[in-house]
Amino acid sequence: MPNADLRSNRPLSPHLQIYKPILTMVMSILHRITGAALYFGTVLLAWWLIAAAAGPAYFDFVNGIYGSWFGRLVLFGFTWALVHHMLGGLRHFVWDMGAGFGKEAREWLAKATIIGSVLVTLALWGIGLMVG
Repeated sequence: MPNADLRSNRPLSPHLQIYKPILTMVMSILHRITGAALYFGTVLLAWWLIAAAAGPAYFDFVNGIYGSWFGRLVLFGFTWALVHHMLGGLRHFVWDMGAGFGKEAREWLAKATIIGSVLVTLALWGIGLMVG
């Protein structure tokens, strides 16, 4: 029984302070955060659709909010979260197919997700600003 006291003073499992953050770990956390952000963005989309159904005056009010610099910043963040989460889902799909488990492949997929999400978001906004 003398060992029981020694075991009670040790941590039960390793914590984030012990693990060295690696890219795939950060990507996992970002995937969860962007998934949660999509809930907020869906509320914004629902509010916009409700405003469209409510009438022109309320629709103009909501469009005024979304068209402000802060509204556009929030919508830009929502767009990035949507694209990043989608690309992260494709990365998981590759893993579900049994591929991409090597260290180089994992790192490449993680970097491609980050770079791809930024480039696709910028492209979507660029096209949207040129058309609109």
